[in-house]
Amino acid sequence: MRRGRNGSRPPPAERSPGPPTPPARFTASRMIAGIVLAAGFARRMGRQKLLLQLEGKPVVRWAVERLLPHVEDVVVVTGQDDSAVRDALTGLGVRFAVNPRPQEGQGSSIAVGIAALKPWTRATLIALGDQPKTPDPVVPALLAAFGRGGKPIVVPVFQGTQGTPVVFAREVFPELSQLTGDAGARSVVNARPQRVERVERVAFDLPMPLDVDTPEDYARLHVQ
Repeated sequence: MRRGRNGSRPPPAERSPGPPTPPARFTASRMIAGIVLAAGFARRMGRQKLLLQLEGKPVVRWAVERLLPHVEDVVVVTGQDDSAVRDALTGLGVRFAVNPRPQEGQGSSIAVGIAALKPWTRATLIALGDQPKTPDPVVPALLAAFGRGGKPIVVPVFQGTQGTPVVFAREVFPELSQLTGDAGARSVVNARPQRVERVERVAFDLPMPLDVDTPEDYARLHVQ
């Protein structure tokens, strides 16, 4: 090794940091994340629907708690009400990603959520922050279908109607990261039907879980 003029050794070259590595309990073949979309403007409601109280908890907290027992990581995508949504989720083990352009629609929030996922994420389950009463069997059934090694997109079907949440494998992330507009991930799901697994009767033939879009929707939640 060459020495400097004073006989001392030169300092070792700094190594550039490599990519982050997953915690030991996770592997690239196992890690499942959840993305909860909570950046909407609630125009039809006239106030921030995600913060409305439902049986003592904000609507968005119900949606997040539906995912937490079943995934290893949850990213909540927020928008103009970022601080209030964070407060509503105090104490929950989630991460946050802010959509700087929520006015561009749900697709932009999905893209923000995908960008926030950890590099070793195998798949993500995308859920709506304004859908608080997804039946308990739905998420486990979707993840079980995905885990059987079938298709890269898994959707629930409620009484013949395709709904949410939806599981997307990592191979679909590049398409999700390019989304814009209000249609959400529908274009990705519909682009190639042959890669979509439809989980029928996933919730014991219950109707589609209600989105809280209007005051009437909110009122119906209290009588379900």
